[in-house]
Amino acid sequence: MSFAWANQYEPKTAFTKWIDEKLPLPRLVYNAVGSGYPVPRNLNYMWNFGVLAGFCLVLQIVTGVVLAMHYAANAQVAFGTVEHIMRDVNWGWMLRYMHANGASFFFLVLYLHIFRGFFYSSYKAPREMIWLLGVVIFLLCMATAFMGYVLPWGQMSFWGAKVITGLFSAIPLVGEPIQVWLLGGYAPDNASLNRFFSLHFLLPFVIAGVVILHIWALHIPGSSNPTGVEVKSESDTVPFHPYYTAKDGFGLGVFLIIYCVVVFFLPNMLGHPDNYIEANPLSTPAHIVPEWYFWPFYAILRAFTVDFLFFPAKLLGVIAMFGSILVWFFLPWLDKSPVRSGHYRPLFRKFFWFGLIPAMAVLFYCGGAPAEEPFVMLSQIATAYYFLHFLVIIPIVSQIEKPEPLPYSITEAVLGSDDKAVLGKNAKTAA
Repeated sequence: MSFAWANQYEPKTAFTKWIDEKLPLPRLVYNAVGSGYPVPRNLNYMWNFGVLAGFCLVLQIVTGVVLAMHYAANAQVAFGTVEHIMRDVNWGWMLRYMHANGASFFFLVLYLHIFRGFFYSSYKAPREMIWLLGVVIFLLCMATAFMGYVLPWGQMSFWGAKVITGLFSAIPLVGEPIQVWLLGGYAPDNASLNRFFSLHFLLPFVIAGVVILHIWALHIPGSSNPTGVEVKSESDTVPFHPYYTAKDGFGLGVFLIIYCVVVFFLPNMLGHPDNYIEANPLSTPAHIVPEWYFWPFYAILRAFTVDFLFFPAKLLGVIAMFGSILVWFFLPWLDKSPVRSGHYRPLFRKFFWFGLIPAMAVLFYCGGAPAEEPFVMLSQIATAYYFLHFLVIIPIVSQIEKPEPLPYSITEAVLGSDDKAVLGKNAKTAA
């Protein structure tokens, strides 16, 4: 969105004028992330996570490309090449740990970014397309992460691929052919590793393309804000640079400190020890578990233990697992409240903090726990609430709740008053 008061790019030197005439890239940057992009003045640190997600994507692409130079996608030598990277390649151990833990930090940032969107209803009009593209990015990240987890060819890599691709066999009639087609055989092997490596290398660049569309869609309506009130005047905004570049820079610094502590001091904290054992089709691990960022959806999958009518439990679990993310696509139309921010929606706020967040916490925990009681029962309860929250509670709450009074403008929310809210001045301005 280009506001009337937005700063205009003015090249200062003959060279920058020539560049601006031939390829206006500096102008694009200036208007996208510079002083030419007015942003609501009240954004809190929860708005940092979009920038952090972009940084994580670049980090994963850079480290991944270098690792790919030393990796061989062959079932006979894949595990050995990973050990070669760790032991023989200069700084290979650091690159491997940066990439592996970078994936975990990427998903941590994505989850915080998404749940900020849930609370502040960032999916509401006119920002539906931003939200839809964001969900697409999340799905692509999950596919990329799963295929990357297979590449080290350890025990958990092999059996994780076996279990996850086995889910497609639950689809009636076509399930098993799809599984064989995905794997290139009846079990994960050389063909599987080759195609997983190819897609794992390709998809991050696809993600980068969708991210560009995501940012483009963001610049049309402009950024949302904690009040949910749209920008009304120049006093409601500040230039993105230097105000939010400084704020994002501080957030990035804190992120890098925590990230470096994990990479250099706790590099295997988020991994599984079984993945340091080479893949063996004849030895099944006692507890097959995916990476931690898949745990809530893995818990939903395992929550279905009984057949229902003509639907086997396995198929129901698969449908629920994919449905738990697909339901996000419909949020802009499920939530009909005219108010965006959860700060001004008392009933919505209670269900968010005391319903959705605890349910997600339980799913995270149960997804990493063994498939036994009481974890199965807890998964079932949390899964039931998860779907009720999005499909039943949010539509009903949006219809019946009485929102709290909204501020007249972002300026009033920040300063406590806004001169333009005075009736006399408004009337004078209108005249």
